[in-house]
Amino acid sequence: MKLGLYANGRKELPLGEMLAYAHGLGIQMIEIACGEESGVAHCDPKQLLADDSALAEFQEAFRRNDLEISALSCHGNPISPNKDTARLSDECMRNAVLLAEKIGLDTICCFSGCPGDHEGAKYSNWITVNWPMDYAEVYRWQWEEVLIPYWKDFASFARLHGVTRIALELHPGQMCYNPQTVKRLRRAVGDEIGVNLDFSHLLWQRMDPVTVIEEIKGFIYHMHAKDIGFQEQEIKANGYITTDFFDDRLSRPWNFRTVGYGHDMFFWKNIFAALNRAGYDYVASIEMECELMDKQQGIEKAVAFLKDALIFDEKEGSINWIKGVKESKGKLYEKYGIQE
Repeated sequence: MKLGLYANGRKELPLGEMLAYAHGLGIQMIEIACGEESGVAHCDPKQLLADDSALAEFQEAFRRNDLEISALSCHGNPISPNKDTARLSDECMRNAVLLAEKIGLDTICCFSGCPGDHEGAKYSNWITVNWPMDYAEVYRWQWEEVLIPYWKDFASFARLHGVTRIALELHPGQMCYNPQTVKRLRRAVGDEIGVNLDFSHLLWQRMDPVTVIEEIKGFIYHMHAKDIGFQEQEIKANGYITTDFFDDRLSRPWNFRTVGYGHDMFFWKNIFAALNRAGYDYVASIEMECELMDKQQGIEKAVAFLKDALIFDEKEGSINWIKGVKESKGKLYEKYGIQE
């Protein structure tokens, strides 16, 4: 697995400086924001698609710093009931696909989105219960009339342009927020639909990381390395669901943290072992949203932590324990003329 960074963690730096900084830390892959809430500090697909010279400079900056792009990321709501919002999200995502095609990348990260509760709605409506029965009907409409048709069309567009891995971040407030919902969308749309696995959004829903990995193995397309800390007294009093915003951190039952400041090394090593067993060997992309420290300190502590926790790619020619046993067994069988 490779050590990655979501570049928005240092969006105050120009692209070249950010990449040099990442390279200096030992980062191997960069996840690049492509609009909407993520902004375009380091990458504006619309501009790069229209200017071959700017695109060449963009790619050269990565080559110069010996870095790869893990994904192009758009964090918006392409099925928002606000038509302008939906149109902007869809445009940003399609431009990300077109840029990915140009640079030979097959992965984008985004959200599934959340619609309103009827065609004329003004705001999104995230349904979490099936009673009273109004909710069940709204939920059926959202899936059958909005979510599935949109993603069938978008996945077809992505496929046409060589993007075969659409990594949806499972996030409360989105239609796909757990393994069950993303598997339902994948069945309806196709294998392009997968997951950008961010455990910080799953842990406060009380999901077990290793069980989640087992549920979605084979379509984990990207991963965010981000932790979460809990305030047990607040949880005992009011539960895990909160509408307090992130800057009101002392009243919240949970807050985002850099890896290692919510759960210990043993916890994270179990996660990376489970990912390895599930066949995921792509990137752990540090997303910096820590309540405790500034961005630079949070990123650098995450890098140090992950260098110990990750199972990195084997060097060419190395032989792990299992390969060594197989070689010894083969030689022994050959020596004594034993047929397997």
